[in-house]
Amino acid sequence: MAKVVVGLSGGVDSAVAAYLLKKQGYDVVGLFMRNWVEEGEDGACTADEDFYDVRRVCSVLDIPYYGVDFSREYYDKVFKHFLEEYEKGRTPNPDVLCNREIKFAPFAEHARKLGADFIATGHYCRCEHREDGNYLLRAADENKDQTYFLNQVTSKQLENVLFPLGDLMKGEVRKIAESAGIPVAKKKDSTGICFIGERNFRNFLAQYLPMQEGEMRTQDGKVVGTHRGVFYYTLGQRRGLGLGGIKGGKEGAWFVIGKDVKNNILYVSQGDESRLFTSEINCKDFNFIPRAPKEREFDCMVRIRHRQPLQEARAFLLPNDRVKIITKAPQRAVCAGQYAVLYINERCLGGGEIISEK
Repeated sequence: MAKVVVGLSGGVDSAVAAYLLKKQGYDVVGLFMRNWVEEGEDGACTADEDFYDVRRVCSVLDIPYYGVDFSREYYDKVFKHFLEEYEKGRTPNPDVLCNREIKFAPFAEHARKLGADFIATGHYCRCEHREDGNYLLRAADENKDQTYFLNQVTSKQLENVLFPLGDLMKGEVRKIAESAGIPVAKKKDSTGICFIGERNFRNFLAQYLPMQEGEMRTQDGKVVGTHRGVFYYTLGQRRGLGLGGIKGGKEGAWFVIGKDVKNNILYVSQGDESRLFTSEINCKDFNFIPRAPKEREFDCMVRIRHRQPLQEARAFLLPNDRVKIITKAPQRAVCAGQYAVLYINERCLGGGEIISEK
């Protein structure tokens, strides 16, 4: 009997993944990862709460389980990068790095030490294992598809990986959990960045990047307000600027158009948002799954943020793992530090980090 180690988070998705694999005849073992050690605002450690739910799930499923602490690896390989990117004025995506650096790296290695023939997660995606490599495919549930977050995982890392939820809709997963008596069947899905959870993002970041107030200026240099710290704002942001109308000025909402981190200046504009749109997206460190196409340019679809509808585009492969993407329709607020992920039909080709320079 093949052994599969399932990454259990305490949520319904990974619990149902374990349940389905056991039904399919695998020898299933649960493995809980503690990636962040900190008490929540109410004094409760959320990781402990999640591990408690893992124990409840494994008791119902009658499978063994283990816990492993990857908080040091997470801090060194994911969180440090997160802070460094914000200090440079970019908008990082730690969940993408967590998959490459933790879930499909030390987690997979630990699973192998437990004798795993396969590892599995509750991600909504599919994988095809072919002779010429491992291919990442979009999930049946387009609204839950998580290939965007897996764009930096290599073909090698996808070897012997199972995604049991790839062909299911989220509603089906909930129903399976309820019918199987899984205790987290109605547990709310986690949202946002894992180590921040439900907390106020700005308050959390201020613990690591102290606030320093500075000027809000229009593109022509007019001072229109004061910001609370240039790190805490993102391109295109409208809410939380604290700017009302200016006598004799334009009408419409204010929004962020740029950041000068060195001089601690936040640039804003009002009304016409056309300057936020671009059809050209440049990426570095592009990771192709399983490898780059032979064609140096090709038509495809692109997504620059999770759950964004796929956009028609043409990709141009450049030297040094860089890719230029030209979209058919201009895209709003393309943020450096985020990822552009390419698709052809159901296949996810991989992705690269968006850079501001061309």
